[in-house]
Amino acid sequence: MAAQQDGFLREVDEALREDQMVGAFKRYGKPVGLGILAGLVALGGYLYWDHSQKQAAGERSERMILAMEKAGSGPASAAASLAEFDALAKDGSDGSKAAAALTAAGIRQQEGKTDEAAKAFAAIAADGGAPQPYRDLATLREVSLRFDTMQPQQVIDRLKPLAVPGNAWFGSAGELVGLAYLKQGKPDLAGPLFGAVAKDKTVPESLRARARLLASQLGVDGGDTPDAASAATAQPAQ
Repeated sequence: MAAQQDGFLREVDEALREDQMVGAFKRYGKPVGLGILAGLVALGGYLYWDHSQKQAAGERSERMILAMEKAGSGPASAAASLAEFDALAKDGSDGSKAAAALTAAGIRQQEGKTDEAAKAFAAIAADGGAPQPYRDLATLREVSLRFDTMQPQQVIDRLKPLAVPGNAWFGSAGELVGLAYLKQGKPDLAGPLFGAVAKDKTVPESLRARARLLASQLGVDGGDTPDAASAATAQPAQ
């Protein structure tokens, strides 16, 4: 009797659980199924988007490489290259657009179109959507092209944020800011800046050599004396 009663109770318990599961499935099965389906659709959409993005990035890279190869293949090819980079600068991610725009501006500079290049660099520098490193480089390139026509204080205001040790453009920006100080008649500000550039080992040696010579002429320690090759490289630029 005890065994039969125990078996009966188990059957009742199992039937109750089955009934509860059926009820839960009827109540929540449809929403859960729709949720799973939505998750699968979202996952599939993301995978497709990711694949499309990678494929588009690869195609853009190929276009940029081909356009770069055309740039040095004669006037006609250079014009086609410039048109391609202008097109690439209008479509794609913020970084890829800025890179294409910088390259197009550089081609214009090489072709002697200084005003057009300066305006292009200025547009990149003012583009709030472009990554900051690209904007900083564009600012530096613009100011270097317009240095002779800008007021010294304008040069200082534009480049002083970049003319600090540790910044990627410290060497070039520091040199231009130092020259602007000299144009203002402020050798006391120019000398230490040239000295700091000369001592910064992350700065290219040719630029350090120029800064070292200028610092020494202003009575500021510029670090080690440059070798003959570096001095020869620096003299014409000075």
